[in-house]
Amino acid sequence: MTNVIEIKCPGCGARLQIDQKECEFCHAPVIISTMSDIFSLSAQNLSQYQKSYEDDLKENPDNAELNNSLAFCYLKLGFYDKALEKFDKAIEQDLNNSETYLYAAVCVLAGRKPFLTPRPEIDKIEKYINAALVIEEKGLYRYFQAYIKYDYFKRKFFKTSPAWEECLALAKADGLSSADVSQLFSMLKQEIPSCM
Repeated sequence: MTNVIEIKCPGCGARLQIDQKECEFCHAPVIISTMSDIFSLSAQNLSQYQKSYEDDLKENPDNAELNNSLAFCYLKLGFYDKALEKFDKAIEQDLNNSETYLYAAVCVLAGRKPFLTPRPEIDKIEKYINAALVIEEKGLYRYFQAYIKYDYFKRKFFKTSPAWEECLALAKADGLSSADVSQLFSMLKQEIPSCM
């Protein structure tokens, strides 16, 4: 028998099952699974979602979807350490969600340019990106990989394989959209390099 988890709708507070994508009462998203879900939320709504997920996690601390959703709230607010902790918790519970690895990598960068990031943190970012790519080949993952390889490895004259140009070509071949690129750099709080 499947264990049914009930949570409060972050939008209106109605009791819902966690597998519902949208609240039947206020039509707000119930679980945040991508940054696209959170970009449209106002600061007030974001705070409401954060509080709701924190409360629901008290009853279900090991739920991957709730940890992931709270991590998105923290990431949007710029609380990188807290977001990374929740993304890591979500990864422990669900090893197959490739997007969680991408956003964990974004958290490690913490709004800095890769060029200014210590090498152990770059290595950690690469591990997250590689894990995401093992699960699912996506242009966005390759693009982020190209950015790291360009801004850290190329600018510091380190050899790396594949080179950033190869990663960028693979990203474009995988159907990378300009909207994905804009969202990624919005999360990174950086300007898109002119060569990319």
